[in-house]
This record gives sequence, C-alpha cells and structure tokens, in this order.
Amino acid sequence: MAPKVLVTRILPPQTQAHLLEQDFDLFQWQQDCCIPRDVLLEKIKGVDALFCLLTEKIDNELLDAAGPQLRVIATMSVGYDHIDVNAVKSRNIALGYTPDVLTDATADLTVLLALGASRRIKESIRAAENGQWGKWAPTWLCGSQFTNKTLGIVGLGRIGEAVGERLKAFNVGRIIYSGRTEKPSAQAKLNAEFVSFGTLLQESDVIVVCCALTKDTENLFNYEAFSKMKKSVVFINSARGGIVHQDDLVRALDENLIGAVGLDVTTPEPLPPTHKLYTFPNCVILPHVGSATYETRENMAGMTLQNILAGLDNRSLPYSI
Repeated sequence: MAPKVLVTRILPPQTQAHLLEQDFDLFQWQQDCCIPRDVLLEKIKGVDALFCLLTEKIDNELLDAAGPQLRVIATMSVGYDHIDVNAVKSRNIALGYTPDVLTDATADLTVLLALGASRRIKESIRAAENGQWGKWAPTWLCGSQFTNKTLGIVGLGRIGEAVGERLKAFNVGRIIYSGRTEKPSAQAKLNAEFVSFGTLLQESDVIVVCCALTKDTENLFNYEAFSKMKKSVVFINSARGGIVHQDDLVRALDENLIGAVGLDVTTPEPLPPTHKLYTFPNCVILPHVGSATYETRENMAGMTLQNILAGLDNRSLPYSI
C-alpha cells in the first residue's frame, strides 16, 4: 500500500516534479496560501508523513488528530519554533528541517535592509514616485553610511557571521556581538569582540538581529532595550518577529529613540497593512523574503523531500532535529 503523505503547499518546480514521481497516496494543498487549520486537522488523519512549512503549528492537537500512523514530519524551514519538538519526539516521530541552506540568501537580504534603512530608501522611492524630487539640495534625504561605525550582531551563528563578512566590505570600524556563548572561530574571522547585550545596545551604530527565537530571546528587544540604544541607531531584524516586542518598537519610533528600522519579520505575519509600523517613514518592512531566491527555495524543498523519503524508508533523516 502506498504511504499516505500530506504536503501543505505547492513546491518549487523541480521538487514538485520529483514529488509527483513518488508512489504516494498524496494530498497536497493547491492554493497559494496557508492551508486552513481545520483542513489540516482533517487531512492529517492517518497520514504516514507530513511535509509542512513554518506557517503550520505542529502541536499536540495536530499530533492527536494524525494518529499513530504518522512516522515523519519534515519542515521546509531552518527555524522550528512552530513545532512542539518534545511532543513530536515523545511519539517517536522522526523530525527534519533544512539547516545550512539559506545563510547566503538571508545574509544578502539583511544587508539590503541595513543599507536601505540607513540610506532612507523608503522615503527616496516615495519622493521619486510622488513628484517630490526637486533640484539637488545639500541635505535632502541624507542618511548615514557604515564607514568607521560599530556593527552589533545579536547571535553570531552562520547567518550572523555571513552578515558580518558582508558588512566588513563597507568599512565598518568595529564589530561586536552578543549571544549565549562566545564564537572563537567566527570572532577571529571578523575580528569581532564578544560583549554583553547591554554593551552592544549602548555602543552599536547598527544592530542586526540574527539569533533564534527561544524562550530567552522572546521580546528581547523591548522598550528598555530600545531606550539604551543610540538615537541614530539602525536596527535590523531578519530573524523572527517574536524577538522584538512590537508595541514597544512602535513606542520607540513614536518617541524618536531609533534612527531607522528594517524588518523582514513581524508579529503577526502577514502584518496587516493598517498597522502603525507602516506609517513611519524611517521603518522599512519586507514580507519575510529572507530566503526568497529560486536557488534557496528549491534547495529547501529538496532537502525536505529527502527527509520525507528517508523517514518513510525507516532510514535516519539526513537533516534531522
């Protein structure tokens, strides 16, 4: 009997074709949107494998609905804060993700946000489009550059290191970082200095958030944190929206405590177009496109399918959590 597999979204072309070649009893959500929770809970019943995204909450309710036949869950994501890992593993379900695949794409996007926010790209585009572009003026739409500035990286993992390597090319004067532990190898590559979180907040001209969302980092950037930053700081978050207390960010922008902000992640996602964050001219918001290159998304989907195939074959997952 063919294994029953649930896939919660249409995949990039190469992996989609490979998926359809498999001898699966396949249900795949066909619409270009998140599978509704009630549909997911209904279709998960009796499946052998679940191919999911970070948009699906994998919790006890879903696992109970699936039943004992579920053998493998593979998420097409590097982060897995949407999964109750303990609940999955307590049921002896193999669990996979896609590590080390989106570093370059996300680092590129993070640098894009940093440059865009610091050089007032949102205001500049609007000025050109809305007819505000007049004769050249010495101080009109002047932003800041990174030369000799202090870059602070929160979370010097693979993505944080890649961001640091890229921004070094813009002649930053100093790189500092904070996190749970020191990272000697990355520190040596970047000539970076490990500092306390408080020191990073106070001394950085550019702050880039690259850490994972955990109980320790949830709402790490709150009003108190924003109050300690330089008022000219460029603040960038391309990690997870929950690391920032969003109402406190709004308050900090209202009180001009921050020079510029660039966000690729928010809470919730999608962020409603009526949200106040959009009203600030110095706040650039992107719709969580950090890994959105054809190359990266195809790699992520391919790795996830490899995990599904391995789990169904009772082999160790090549990319397991």
